[in-house]
Amino acid sequence: MKDFKGKTAVITGAGNGFGAEFAKECAAREMKLVLADIDLADLQKTKELVAGMGAEVVAVVTDVSIYEEVEKLAKTAVDTFGSVDLLFNNAGVVVPGPIWEIPAKDFDWIMSVNVNGIFYGLRAFIPIMLKQDTPCHIVNTASVAGLLSTPGMVAYHTSKHASVSLSETTYLSLQAQNSKIKMSVFCPGFVQTDLHHSDRHRPERFAITPEEPYFQSASYKAGLERARHVIETGIPIDSIGMSVFTAIEDEKFYILTHPQYHPIIGKRVKTILEGENPSINF
Repeated sequence: MKDFKGKTAVITGAGNGFGAEFAKECAAREMKLVLADIDLADLQKTKELVAGMGAEVVAVVTDVSIYEEVEKLAKTAVDTFGSVDLLFNNAGVVVPGPIWEIPAKDFDWIMSVNVNGIFYGLRAFIPIMLKQDTPCHIVNTASVAGLLSTPGMVAYHTSKHASVSLSETTYLSLQAQNSKIKMSVFCPGFVQTDLHHSDRHRPERFAITPEEPYFQSASYKAGLERARHVIETGIPIDSIGMSVFTAIEDEKFYILTHPQYHPIIGKRVKTILEGENPSINF
């Protein structure tokens, strides 16, 4: 996809971080925008920003972990602008801690957003794109955590490995029927986003229970601090939008941001092929 002017982009998790950056890049390319986020205040800020850039834009408060809300988002996009040409399945959250300590509710939350949220987006929007039979593109936000494994972030790694596989298999399925839909999976390393503040985006059914011991534990507090540190010391976010759009134009499937992780990804593949056991020693 190389022609963006006048086309329609849908972005989930548009209230901040990558979603807001993607929205700005879309507006700069004179695209029409359908923005979605679970947080109304954040969503409104991005809407006002891109409207100030001259973009036609609608905003829809959306919990991507609920399929009916994603269906509503898709209907709004088509009803408002008539088509969907570019989809960013971008909403995501993080939960720290070892698997034997985190509450089951937290695991359900991260999987429902990071995996189900992408599945729901694909399920709701691909039929629209197939019916259009025009050049379209889908970008699923995963993480370099979906291409390698480290201790301490079990739920996050699990969700991101799943989102990478979901992206790959969907892409292959679209190829098998000669679809005009192209795809990318965005696998960034540490970038200065708002991801470490995920807890403020919890819907009521996944709310933190104060009496739950885990949320008072050293593991939880250490996980939050580590997340804060690596994100706040990550690379600046202002170059991300341009690099992702370059990948879209080049029809590049894997979009990575940190070359220093390439040897670690390669070592994981080598470990598998040589029948070795995983090790914390990179």
